[in-house]
Amino acid sequence: MSAYILKRLLSIIPVLFGLSIIVFLVMSMIPGDPAIAILGSYATPENVERINRDLGLDKPLVQQYFIWIGNVVQGDFGRSFALNRPVLDEVLERFRATLILAGVALVLCSVMGLIAGVISAVRQFGWADKAITFVVLAGISMPSFWLGLILILLFAVRWRLLPASGMYAIYGGGDLKDLLLHLILPASTLAVVAAGVIARLTRAAMLEVLRQDFVRTARAKGLPERQVIYRHAFRAALVGVIPVIGIQAGFVLGGAVYIETVFQWPGIGAMLVKAISTRDILLVQGGVLIVASSHVLFNLAADVVQTMLDPRIRA
Repeated sequence: MSAYILKRLLSIIPVLFGLSIIVFLVMSMIPGDPAIAILGSYATPENVERINRDLGLDKPLVQQYFIWIGNVVQGDFGRSFALNRPVLDEVLERFRATLILAGVALVLCSVMGLIAGVISAVRQFGWADKAITFVVLAGISMPSFWLGLILILLFAVRWRLLPASGMYAIYGGGDLKDLLLHLILPASTLAVVAAGVIARLTRAAMLEVLRQDFVRTARAKGLPERQVIYRHAFRAALVGVIPVIGIQAGFVLGGAVYIETVFQWPGIGAMLVKAISTRDILLVQGGVLIVASSHVLFNLAADVVQTMLDPRIRA
């Protein structure tokens, strides 16, 4: 297992290198002069030249990239001109809030999706299967930002049951209970689509496993149906579902960008939106690189868990 994990870790190095190139090139293709966007009304020719020199924007594009990636490898992501603080400090501070939101949403969508998929497969063509299929398709079809606005309108504005925005209450609060109350709406909104995808694929995997010979053998031995489903069939189906959960973890993390904007969650998504509007290049590059790297690591973790459940994959 250690050799397999080391092999997988080495394989993500070129992936991260390619990600860094894509992030850098996308930012370099954004129209407009970053120096003018940073300086605003103070954008005199002298000040623009000074900012371009400080940011290294007066150098060839290839040289700019290698200077930037060389600093990143050493842990120096640069300094945000808009915030006047190191990029890495700001990104890590915001990323913690995003991880809390995405982590809770991932747990919600995994639990709901797995339970719904198993019930739907066991009760195939029954009323439970039809009801779950309808709810799942409706959830997948709804845009997350629209669902978020509807939830705010109902639970925060009309019924006044939950807070509409932020991570903590402005006055008072700040404890775990306050955090959990503020998490309910954004985490639920973020989990709906991913839960639907996991439920559909869990259902398909369970239906395939339930037709296998070892399941018929377990039933022929007189094992209780609950034990056959959850101890034998579900574990076998989980091998094919784990990679999907890993992929959905990346989508949940990426979806947090606009969900954070809707709910004013102080995470990396809200930070990136503001940084793009102010053309804070180093902050955007650092934030996107951290999010993209996390996506890759989530998929790596899913591969490792899948291998632990089915060692044949290592072959």
